[in-house]
Amino acid sequence: MTRQFDAEYWEKLYQESPAPEVAAPSGDGGPNPHLAREVSGLTPGRALDAGCGQGIETAWLAQQGWQVTGVDISRTALARAARILQARGVGPRVELIAADLTAWAPEERYDLVTTHYAHPTIPQLEFYRRVAGWVAVGGTLLIIGHLHRDEDAGHHHASHPGDLPASGHPDHSGPHHLPEEAEVRAADVVALLDEGSWRVETAVESSREVPRGESTLLLHDVIVRATRIS
Repeated sequence: MTRQFDAEYWEKLYQESPAPEVAAPSGDGGPNPHLAREVSGLTPGRALDAGCGQGIETAWLAQQGWQVTGVDISRTALARAARILQARGVGPRVELIAADLTAWAPEERYDLVTTHYAHPTIPQLEFYRRVAGWVAVGGTLLIIGHLHRDEDAGHHHASHPGDLPASGHPDHSGPHHLPEEAEVRAADVVALLDEGSWRVETAVESSREVPRGESTLLLHDVIVRATRIS
């Protein structure tokens, strides 16, 4: 890999990114819209937010009735997440854990495992395979990642929605650009899921514009949601 997504890397990015708003979510302070759409029809249970960043999605899940475990490698991010959870009144519904997701493993399985733009020190698809193993039978896996686009070969993407400080994850714009090894395709993610164990509910690649200062930013995402059936 051309970039080491270790604790030092993430601490630097979070420390250089402004903290998100702690008040009730609205506008840019809301969760990733793919999460809200894909999870809205599920019955709340126990959820894992793998690579939770500054906790925007974690807080939203807790507000929807989920009991959430949020795990991130950055202590700066988790300190900001704790403030957001307290401000939004959902602290008792959330456990925050500082850990490297390539080494940490839960003692239980979850009704929902979700990850948003998390980049580990292992290959991206290997990471997705790892977190998929933490889903309980009958539970849901939701992966939201950066889309690999052949026409962009040789060019760096700007920030994705999960990387914007308002969304709880650091900014890859400016001197920190998204490297190609952090990108995936929907078909590659689906190929990780054995047909006998999973039912794929959503597998899409989408683009959308979001406000960024006085301009807009074009974002390219991969969204895969699957139900564990055995």
